[in-house]
Formats: sequence, C-alpha cells, structure tokens
Amino acid sequence: MTASVVVPVLNDAEPLRRLIADLRRDPGLEIVVADGGSTDSSRAVAAAEADAVCAAARGRGPQLRAGAGRASGEWLWFLHADARVSAAALQAFAGVQDEPGWGWFDVRLDSPAWPFRVIETAMNTRAALTAVATGDQGIFVHRHQLEAVGGVPDQLLMEDIELCKRLRRLAKPRRLRVPISASARRWQRDGVLATVGLMWWLRLRYFGGASAADLAAVYYR
Repeated sequence: MTASVVVPVLNDAEPLRRLIADLRRDPGLEIVVADGGSTDSSRAVAAAEADAVCAAARGRGPQLRAGAGRASGEWLWFLHADARVSAAALQAFAGVQDEPGWGWFDVRLDSPAWPFRVIETAMNTRAALTAVATGDQGIFVHRHQLEAVGGVPDQLLMEDIELCKRLRRLAKPRRLRVPISASARRWQRDGVLATVGLMWWLRLRYFGGASAADLAAVYYR
C-alpha cells in the first residue's frame, strides 16, 4: 500500500515546515502541497521539502481536489497546514491501510486553556455520533472510495462536511483515537463563544440548504 498526504496552503510557510518535519518520520509517505496563491514563502518551502507542489484555485475544496489529483498514493490523508502529527498518529494511520475505507482522527487543540478541552471533546463526540468529521480531524480515505463519491467536493466551504456525508453512504468510518493537533488561533483571535456560534450557524444553514459559496463569503470576510 502507498499513501499520500495532501496539504492545502495559503501563506502558511512556518506551520507547513513544521508539519512536513512531523510527516518525514514516515519516509513512505508522499507529501503533496496544494498552494492557493500564497504570497509568503509557502511555495518555496513546499518545493524544497515536499514531494510535489501544485497550484490551485483558492479554497480548501479546490486545493484538496487538485492535490488529490496530483498525488500517487492509494490512500489520501488530508491535513491542514497548521496540524501537528505525532509518531503515534503516523503509526495509527499506517495501521488502517489493510483494506479500503475512510475515517478520521480525534483532534486536540493546541492551547492549554480549559475551554479548548471542552471544544475538542465536543468536536470528537459530534464526529463519532454523526459520522461527519471536520478538516481539523485529518480525514483519510482510500482512493477507490474517494473516486466513488466523485472526489473532494469542489466547494469553498463545508467540503469536509460534504465529503463525509457522501462517504458515510458507502461504508462505516474508522475513528482513530490517537489525536492530531490543530490550531486554536481562530478561537483565540475572534473569541471562543463568537467562533463556536459562527461555526454552528454555518453548519445549520448548510444543512438547511444554503450554498457553500454564500457561506464562504460570510466565513472568510
């Protein structure tokens, strides 16, 4: 089995460098970076340290879709550039590659403050109950399953939600309890309650039929 990690970036040079260093603990992983038009040194970091880099339209959906098309692995593991991955997480990912499927990791936010323990517990519990994970949770999928649902949804927001909704119709997901680390910077910048409220409002609107493009205009303003 072969596996590729696909990382969408937009002005994430230093987090990307750290993530690639984490991933290099497993020399068998192909690292593909999909750049959405960075103006910092992200593309240079990717060119020097990743296995492949491709240009893509800005947005995690288009970037992940482009990166998956460039990747050569039978398995695709989608990670945000500000994720951190332990040796135990790498070993856990290698352990699921015995047969086709899909799933995600538990997540731990990178702030020691207690509200973030509540947030990450809620995220992990919600994913387990609904079989719908977020991009922060490192969604992984065998290429056969990904192709069966038409690839990564080509949308600016909620691509992770939509992908999981499609995949859960095919097979029960695998939840890996070894956590990966995700950045708490948005909560810290905009406030915990405001950010949680925004996330739930966007989700409810999406499940109610709002377009991903309209929601992206709110999220990224």
